[in-house]
Amino acid sequence: MRVATDIGGTFTDLVYADKEGGIHFTKAHTTPPNFEKGVIDVLDKSRLDTRSIETFIHGSTVIINALTERKGVKTGLITTKGTRDVLEIARGNRPDLYNFRYVKPAPFVERYLRREVEERLNYKGEVITPLNEDQIKEAIAFFKEEGVKALAVVYLHAYVNPIHEKKTVELIRKLWPNVAATASHEMTNEWREYERTSTTVFNSYVKPVAASYIDNLHKKLRDVNVNGNHYIMQSNGGTTTFEQAKMTPIHMVESGPVAGIYGAAVIGEAIGEKNIIALDIGGTTAKCSLINNGNVKITTDYYIEKTERTAGYPIKVPVVDIVEIGNGGGSIARIDEFGSLKVGPQSAGSKPGPVAYNQGGKEPTTTDANLVTGRLSKENFDYEVDIEKVKQAIDEKVAKYYETSVEEAAVGIIQIANSNMLNALKLVSIRKGYDPRDFSLIAFGGGGAMHAAALAKELGVKKVIIPIGTSVFSALGMLMTDLRHDYIQTHIKRLNAIDLEGTNKEWNRLEAEAAAQFFKEGVEKGRVVFSRFADMRYLGQEHTVKVPVPNGAWTENTLSEITKRFHALHEQKYTFKLPDTLTEIVNLHLTAFGKVEKPKLRKIDVRGAKPASALKEKRRVYFEGEGWLETEIFDRSRLEPGMNILGPAIVEERSASTVVYPSQSLTVDVYGNLIVEIEGD
Repeated sequence: MRVATDIGGTFTDLVYADKEGGIHFTKAHTTPPNFEKGVIDVLDKSRLDTRSIETFIHGSTVIINALTERKGVKTGLITTKGTRDVLEIARGNRPDLYNFRYVKPAPFVERYLRREVEERLNYKGEVITPLNEDQIKEAIAFFKEEGVKALAVVYLHAYVNPIHEKKTVELIRKLWPNVAATASHEMTNEWREYERTSTTVFNSYVKPVAASYIDNLHKKLRDVNVNGNHYIMQSNGGTTTFEQAKMTPIHMVESGPVAGIYGAAVIGEAIGEKNIIALDIGGTTAKCSLINNGNVKITTDYYIEKTERTAGYPIKVPVVDIVEIGNGGGSIARIDEFGSLKVGPQSAGSKPGPVAYNQGGKEPTTTDANLVTGRLSKENFDYEVDIEKVKQAIDEKVAKYYETSVEEAAVGIIQIANSNMLNALKLVSIRKGYDPRDFSLIAFGGGGAMHAAALAKELGVKKVIIPIGTSVFSALGMLMTDLRHDYIQTHIKRLNAIDLEGTNKEWNRLEAEAAAQFFKEGVEKGRVVFSRFADMRYLGQEHTVKVPVPNGAWTENTLSEITKRFHALHEQKYTFKLPDTLTEIVNLHLTAFGKVEKPKLRKIDVRGAKPASALKEKRRVYFEGEGWLETEIFDRSRLEPGMNILGPAIVEERSASTVVYPSQSLTVDVYGNLIVEIEGD
């Protein structure tokens, strides 16, 4: 049996597939700061025979939480003489261009904890100045005295030749074996000093936190007889072993959210939808990503805490290209100092949670607004709901200020939340040169089904797909993923003068490195599959376009094909191409998959029942622009393929509700996915 667990801001989800292909799930409340307790709670709640679990896959927010809440450990930096302040100088880009009070984000390592040592390589990786080992010993003694718990080692041009970094780490482990040490070449072999330094520092900063968390989780899993293979979800959309995750925890920074994106790609392939916008609305955040022609986009230009006013911090590891905003079911509605209604990013979380939870929450949230408008039923909550208390909170915090009714205030909260999410959807589609009308929207998470139809109508999407297990879909996505490692090597070569033999040697070296890593993890050679990409640009450009390139030995014909692909992708991304301009490769990017057996989607039996057999009740639901409408409420578990439902309607299931607006229709496909057709203009 394969089991996946995903820790969200509000709930911890568990999904498993039985031998017949049936998908089952359970939810329990997230238990910060001891997140592993929530995992054991949801295992207990599922009543699974834990001894039958062959593969356990886990997604966690522990790394992103440690970074955003500044709960890592005291970290020191050892770097090349003259580059001590790279971390502080950062980049000159100012997102808030005309703000004269703009302040760069504070480095995670203070200046007195950044020590320089004499050593130098040139851009070819040739040694100019030998490594001064005495200075490393002095730095170690200093860091010990200062109570440092982790060290980052970053030298210039180590991405070409890590010889000095390797010597330094060997010395650190010999003189101070208990400290958590990370060298930049272990994180990335892609150039850019600031980004490499930031990434390496972050990995060291969270390394002891990750090790403690993973060790505690591993022990608790063993205590309840989960003795199979243990894997952790990575930000690149693949999984890795617990041991590897402890070494490179920064690869877990978006551990949970990306799984749902891959799950959406799998669902899309099964039902013949290759162009997808994936939308995940949870209790705390909303995440979205675009899947073009079945391909999930990966980027190494990832930032945390980046907004229109702050530069954020770069993390140069492969991450699924997602946009994340602080809007979910628990997002708090408030009136700001200018009298505008805002929703999020502050969240009520799981404790005290929305007012509807009746656990002490006093601030109205998106969930409370959906309850008051009839889109949610109080019968589907884990707690005893006091509807009058919910109405009172919306009335006092929003309705009275605008001198309007409670239901209009509630609809206003929903519309503001939708507007925030719509902006995120535009960032991954329209702003990147894609027409949303060419895509279908796959919505999941606890709130995805509730908001998807309204968002699709605004965006111009014609079809919404609410997948099976929608409220736990990120965990379900983990069951669909393979083991994965990415290897990126800066390799700057002009295509008209490229050394094919040298480039092929680099590809072979990367593939050998990947094969060795999988061998160490117990993956048979026959189950390892490679995909190649090249980061390319026109001569004189700064930034690159990621181009899929063929496997195997490159020839002159290969170069011609790569160039054609680059021109087409550049035109799509930037609206123009320069066919007469020289092109060059900047990075080689190898993605290596260790293929695992995954559950296959099971088709739903058709018994010939009519939609009326799934009807639970009729109740009044408040729709924007329509007011209160008598609405049919259906039980999703009783729907079957071929059924057709006209809006307004709501389809309820455990922990999710699909809202179908007037003039929209819903059908059920052979796998049990709900398909909502959006009426076009």
